[in-house]
Amino acid sequence: MKIAGILLAAGRSTRFGPQDKLSALLNGCPLLIHAANAMRNVRLDVRFVVRGPASLALDDFDVIHVPADAAMSHSLAAGIVAARESGATAALVTLADMPFVETDHLAALIAACDGSSALIASFDERRSPPALFGSDWFESLEHGTGDVGARSLIAGAKLIRAAAGSLRDIDTLDDLAAAGG
Repeated sequence: MKIAGILLAAGRSTRFGPQDKLSALLNGCPLLIHAANAMRNVRLDVRFVVRGPASLALDDFDVIHVPADAAMSHSLAAGIVAARESGATAALVTLADMPFVETDHLAALIAACDGSSALIASFDERRSPPALFGSDWFESLEHGTGDVGARSLIAGAKLIRAAAGSLRDIDTLDDLAAAGG
């Protein structure tokens, strides 16, 4: 099985304010780097970062550029197309504003992958990225619309329990401050 990692880093961050959210420091490190490091520490055959014009560079990720006003579904579709074109049979999707996702959780998603199922992180019955999709899901993911990404598709996904607090995302300056940034 060939697994592609897709790091979605093209969001508009409208609730964060004027600064680039993914460059904001948390414990001395940009948010984007926290998320990228979790993906770097698991076995993936290829890594993609889907980004708009303002994101930091990641040398060991293949870059997929999308317009600054792209909806999340467009960013996800662009990543899935790249995964398919790379020959991947599954895609691990993470969000760049989720700095607390643990490498162990990503490894658990990969270990549970059978190449066709959809797996989603959960804590207290809350479904949240990261998610892993087998190639059976690629076509649906490539044709999503709007700013909800794969939300409608993950309702029936198998839940893979995540550690408390690891699925927290950073949407506002207050979120960053509460997280220690």
